[in-house]
Amino acid sequence: MGNREALIEGAKTCLLEKGYSRTTARDIATAAGVSLAAIGYHFGSKEALLNEAMREALIGEWAAEVGGAMAAREAGGGSRERFVATWRQVVESLSNPRLRALWATQFEVLSLGASHPELVAELSRMQGEAREGLAQMFGTVDADSDPETAQAVGSFLQALMLGVVALHLFDADSAPTGQELARSIRLVADRLEG
Repeated sequence: MGNREALIEGAKTCLLEKGYSRTTARDIATAAGVSLAAIGYHFGSKEALLNEAMREALIGEWAAEVGGAMAAREAGGGSRERFVATWRQVVESLSNPRLRALWATQFEVLSLGASHPELVAELSRMQGEAREGLAQMFGTVDADSDPETAQAVGSFLQALMLGVVALHLFDADSAPTGQELARSIRLVADRLEG
């Protein structure tokens, strides 16, 4: 592993252990086992490094955990079953301490938005990249769906996911299950069409 990769891994470790705002450049360099100057050389700033580490963790690790488990579980079933199973897997991913800490860090970053607009812009860009993948993972669009539809559906799922994950992090007993979400979405859709 080169210095760049070691820095990303060190930054991921620090994000999960200390969070975004409490992580220092020295913390990252120590965790990575490289010099402090390597951060500037490879990333330009601590923030750019933390943003890259967050992107890799969110898009790489979380998507691999949930998507990989979903691929292993797929054995037929309709769209509703896939939707419910995907939500179950999202919730189960919160029992993984590393992924739970990653979600907590993401909420920390959102709360820092007023004082760090560039950070929120970066997180927003990352979330934009993930929308189409979310829509496909939940089985609500196909790989050949038009990009506008995939983005719209992915945006809805993203908003729903942030709320469901927040509830599970802070009040798991009141958080809805996949079955409850599917039923609620059906009720709202029927109401909108009626």
